[in-house]
Amino acid sequence: MDNQPDSDLAGAFAATLDWWRQAGVDCSFEDSTVDWIAPREPAAEIEQPGTQMPASSPRVREEAPSHAASAPDRSTWPQEIGAFCEWWLTEPWLDAGRVAERVPPRGPLGAELMAIVAEPEATDSNRLLSGPQGQLLDAFLGAAGLDPENVYVASALARHTPMADWDEAARRGIGDLLVHHVSLVKPKRVIVFGGNILPLFGNDLPNSAENLLRLNHEGSSIPLLAVTDLAVLQARPRAKARLWRLWLDWTGIGTT
Repeated sequence: MDNQPDSDLAGAFAATLDWWRQAGVDCSFEDSTVDWIAPREPAAEIEQPGTQMPASSPRVREEAPSHAASAPDRSTWPQEIGAFCEWWLTEPWLDAGRVAERVPPRGPLGAELMAIVAEPEATDSNRLLSGPQGQLLDAFLGAAGLDPENVYVASALARHTPMADWDEAARRGIGDLLVHHVSLVKPKRVIVFGGNILPLFGNDLPNSAENLLRLNHEGSSIPLLAVTDLAVLQARPRAKARLWRLWLDWTGIGTT
């Protein structure tokens, strides 16, 4: 008997499983039975693709702390970087009241480059990007002719936050705070790692990553390069090559 069809089916099945593992789906979330024909309760809000909570877990949002609603007046945001970094570690509004496990930004004011990532690494404690992603960033900066210690490194979120609700972060004004952070640092250029960050800045910036842009704020205009996040760069050599081409097109640094 010819077993080729069974072999092809097994190969296709294995390839499908590998695809979903790479996408981050490696287990089932339902152990109990579900009444599929029961009337659905009205949803409180419509989530954007990529941020929707599983339909079987509506209580997650209901049980979340309500601290996010009480945003501080923007006129009270720190206007000096030292005070801002302390505020970043202690202000309840930033993370729905949770202040543990936050990681401060680092680097000099007026830096040649400000690098912004979505969130700290899972192992970060006192130093932002202290793990493999930070090593990759340092290697890239060194190849570009920049001293990593002279680059200002910041994150959009104060702590490592798996499955962060980026739509909610935008609604709460985290993007405005990020722009304020940039204005305090006054870098010559900004590089953003990750497509979740761009929408925080507002509709003036495209939602797709890997674009040459400018960040306009209070009469100033700062060149901004948006690329894929560091985790993807770690896993995909082609993504590293694309980043390098974009960097050279943007700055020309490291071509000599």
